Amino acid sequence: MDLTHIDLAKLSVSPANMRHGRKQPDLSDILPSIRARGILVPLLVRPNGSPETYEIVAGRRRYFAARTLAEETGGSEPLPCAVMAPGDDAAALEASLIENLARLDPDEVTQWETFVRLIREGRSVADLSATFGMTEIMVKRRLALGNLLPKIRDTYRKGDIDADTVRHLTLATKARQKDWLALFNDPLTHAPRGHQLKQWLFGGQFVATTVALFPLEDYSGEIVADLFGEHSYFADVDLFWSLQNAAVAAKRDAYLAAGWGAVEVLEPGQSFHSWEYEKTPRKKGGKVFITVSHRGEVETHEGFLTTREARRARDAEADPEAATVAKPARPEVTSTLQSYIDLHRHAAVRLALLDHPGVALRLMVAHAIAGSGLWSVHPEPQRAGSEMVAASLAASPLEAAFDARRSEVLALLDFSQEESTVAGGHRGDTSSLFLRLLGMPDEDVFRILALVMGETLEAGSAMVEAAGVHLKVDMTQSWQADDAFFDLIRDKAVIHALLAEVAGKAVADANIAEKGRTQKQIVRDCLDGANGRAKVENWLPGWLAFPVRSYTERGGIRAAHHWAQVSPLMAAE
Repeated sequence: MDLTHIDLAKLSVSPANMRHGRKQPDLSDILPSIRARGILVPLLVRPNGSPETYEIVAGRRRYFAARTLAEETGGSEPLPCAVMAPGDDAAALEASLIENLARLDPDEVTQWETFVRLIREGRSVADLSATFGMTEIMVKRRLALGNLLPKIRDTYRKGDIDADTVRHLTLATKARQKDWLALFNDPLTHAPRGHQLKQWLFGGQFVATTVALFPLEDYSGEIVADLFGEHSYFADVDLFWSLQNAAVAAKRDAYLAAGWGAVEVLEPGQSFHSWEYEKTPRKKGGKVFITVSHRGEVETHEGFLTTREARRARDAEADPEAATVAKPARPEVTSTLQSYIDLHRHAAVRLALLDHPGVALRLMVAHAIAGSGLWSVHPEPQRAGSEMVAASLAASPLEAAFDARRSEVLALLDFSQEESTVAGGHRGDTSSLFLRLLGMPDEDVFRILALVMGETLEAGSAMVEAAGVHLKVDMTQSWQADDAFFDLIRDKAVIHALLAEVAGKAVADANIAEKGRTQKQIVRDCLDGANGRAKVENWLPGWLAFPVRSYTERGGIRAAHHWAQVSPLMAAE
């Protein structure tokens, strides 16, 4: 005879059972006890010929009570069973079980006291299992009562709380048990029980160790075991997610190394709806999608494209020539973020021009010969198209420095300090201004020239790229990431790339499945040296560098397009 626990779905009533074939028995006398305590006396079963299934020789009413309880709760635990071996006599086995169990007090708390005394005398769990005809899990459940406060054990002994509640309380620290007991004893409050108790203990977040992609030995935190059953949970949820995200990142990297063109990790809780995708083989551009549930469960979906992507791929296959001129995929920046990038880059270049009047002169000659969208002459209007971008530009030290230099030039020309620009042709006739400039030394004229060129340099133009690279403009000393910058970044792949650039690949991989908002906050923490992160100095996103750098192959950066135009010409100089 073997004692074990067997799933309810693998059990059926044996034809040899004297009550086989009758209607469901009356369970009114045992159901309340089983609801509160579970199945205490093992069912007597034997293999029925099918793989891993058994028929019940004795214990039919306990079986039907367990089925009723499963219907009420929506789930069930494996039942304790004594498995007969060939040649066993059922009557003798059942009598032996009953005799063994009769040695124990039916009160489980008293059984715990008996087991503790026997353990101290040198008995093992296996010994107690064999002596009393109980499975080892049932013995461990009795011993688990030792993890409870005496007052909770007494309450359980009186039948005031059920076995499910007691099982979850074995997970709690003594301090947490005291908190629960205070709620239980307060007539004006409701003490959580059952599943609600598990949520209360874990603050709504509990992750089972069975979902981990990483080896459990890599986890240095505490694992809370359900001593009353067979479940265990990660006590440090943050550490779990760090390791789980790193494992997800490794899975992603493995897919990429295996030749998959793209692997997308969806945000936690975001479902993969198959009806929104089309099955597509890897050789035709199929991607891998990885989903991560809030409980930490990870699923992979290999060889899919969104319906739109699949349609575009079919169109390209049908007409390759049309595909070469098709509109590129969604750019990595929005139009508002593009405005932010253009205006900040423009601000840096025109400030640099003030110290290089020779370059400004050559820019002016180029404008005079080839023209530009501004060469009428009009100052660059610096239209942001967004209050957030306008506020960011107004707060830039680059703008403040340029305004200070403009004030000096206004004074040099005897213009009012109330004037918003020097350029614009609104200060009298050109001949009188020309005569005034003739009487100025070259140094002053160059200062005026450089400032006017800065005012009339078109934001977002190829000239900004050419001048910025030639002048080796370095914005790290004057630009800092502000709220507008982070608010305007929406692309998940770009956010992850920024995180890897600032915090390193390990940190980025450890947070690959986190929401974009969380990843951006980690970037901010690194730049500010906050929340325990080492401070990163002088970081500059690739969009604001000279020459510009993109973060994805999708493109869409105006500055990158302009740099592709002018870089061959500059290399030839």
